[in-house]
Amino acid sequence: MGGRYVDRSWPEFAVAEIDGEVAGLIHWRADFIEALHVMASRQGQGVGRQLLSHAEQAIGTAGLAQARLETDTFNLPAQALYKAVGYVEKNRYPDDEWDSGFTTVLFEKRL
Repeated sequence: MGGRYVDRSWPEFAVAEIDGEVAGLIHWRADFIEALHVMASRQGQGVGRQLLSHAEQAIGTAGLAQARLETDTFNLPAQALYKAVGYVEKNRYPDDEWDSGFTTVLFEKRL
């Protein structure tokens, strides 16, 4: 399922590079951030914050009033990042999309 997502969506990814190497990527549609990934070697260096800021600016420029995203309950570092940059937890529900057995956390940020 993840491979199909990448095959279908990769032209829409915004990619961060440092010294010619991929440091992270982000993908959004309308007001929903579909994916945010920072390479393990680049975590804690502000890459995620910069990618989120880039997406939020584009979302706001499109006239949308909020940005939304999801993560899983076990992903505490992601939750900490989202809260630190102004996202607020809005809901928790079973991960039916990926049928992972995990619980998904929905975050929103007013722009």
